[in-house]
Amino acid sequence: MPRPSVPLSRQHPAPSQLPEVSRRLRERYLPQPPAARVSREPLDGLIETILSQQNVAVITRRQFAGLKAAYPRWEAALQDGPDGIEAALRAAGGGLARTKAAFIWNLLRQLHEQRGHLSLNELRGMNDAEVRTLLESLPGVGPKTASCVLLFDLARPAMPVDTHIERIARRLELVPFKWNAVRIERWFSEVLPPTWSERYTFHVSTIRHGQQVCRSQRPLCAGCLLQDLCPSAGVFLAQIGTAAR
Repeated sequence: MPRPSVPLSRQHPAPSQLPEVSRRLRERYLPQPPAARVSREPLDGLIETILSQQNVAVITRRQFAGLKAAYPRWEAALQDGPDGIEAALRAAGGGLARTKAAFIWNLLRQLHEQRGHLSLNELRGMNDAEVRTLLESLPGVGPKTASCVLLFDLARPAMPVDTHIERIARRLELVPFKWNAVRIERWFSEVLPPTWSERYTFHVSTIRHGQQVCRSQRPLCAGCLLQDLCPSAGVFLAQIGTAAR
């Protein structure tokens, strides 16, 4: 009989500075989180999340608005096919139109074949595990996308980890450097307070910090509110000093 897996938080306990990191990020970027909101149609949120992959927010919103204008009902997108969806995405601008059109059409096709309708309203009555099972059975939907739907469309305390959160968690040495995004998400789900507000705030504020300060290239460590808590800051500041000489 296989031994039960050891929780990641026992393998790697949360560092003592994690609550302070969370507090500073919250106070800087999201001191007043919005009220939790459950989407009228989680399928809309799922499709918008697929569009957001490798996309900036402004293009994601533009592409989603273009799709909704072209297809007020998703049944029309299913009938139009991947070429029609691709044309609508290209008209809105942004890359990967062919790939995302194929994902969206295959998702709609599978939903229609398996469930007989194009809606995910029933997710609201499912528990988190059931939601994940259903979503991750769909084309183009992985753990991170499922977590985004849980957090943003169902107001559940999920903790999706994007490239910014992954990068910051490693630079702060909150997690082992070799862990991938899936393990980091599982770890955060064990160590962060299990409330929607706490996880929404940490997710959004950490992403904003990654976009504005802790960038992939040339992070702005000199003005970073986490500099005294970050083992990586000295390395980057030394590099800047060497380059300036």
